[in-house]
Amino acid sequence: MARYTGPAWKLSRRLGISLTETGKEIAKRPYAPGQHGNSRRKVSEYGLQLQAKQTLRHMYGVNERQFNRIFNDAGKMPGIHGENFMFLLEARLDNLVYRMGMARTRRAARQLVNHGHIQVDGKRVDIPSFRVKPGQTISVREKSKNFVVIKEALEVAPATKDFVTFDAEKLEGSFVRLPERSELNDQIQEQLVVEYYSR
Repeated sequence: MARYTGPAWKLSRRLGISLTETGKEIAKRPYAPGQHGNSRRKVSEYGLQLQAKQTLRHMYGVNERQFNRIFNDAGKMPGIHGENFMFLLEARLDNLVYRMGMARTRRAARQLVNHGHIQVDGKRVDIPSFRVKPGQTISVREKSKNFVVIKEALEVAPATKDFVTFDAEKLEGSFVRLPERSELNDQIQEQLVVEYYSR
């Protein structure tokens, strides 16, 4: 299954959660799109699990196969399976570029990485799913430091999370540590995703 490239705001309204974590998508119309979007509908237990899984998958822009593989990797780590899963999603390179404020959205961050504008520990990496280890440094290539897209994103960037540091002058930051669950979106119910895959 290919990566979703359709309208992000429509998808946010369908899932009932802001996928960009800004809240803009569902502020004006907090109901599902379509003719019957405003009418209530009963959702089964399976439906809730599927919705939780799709929400997390679309939030990080990961296809089904990758998502499943990351989930299996999280199961091999010590600790709570659902939380480990979210930590591994946060450790993706495209997500960390977004968290540092170098891109307005995860889609834009993915494009920056794909086009070879980002370096990890001084080496160019063009794989958005690259798993960054705590302590590694992420920076913008010298040739790309004057990019208007990056400058515009930094002007409107929200405050960075505590698990990353970023120097706007050098356009360089580091992944300090794995995040804590309290630092991530509290609307996500990762336990439902674990239940979905445990069926």
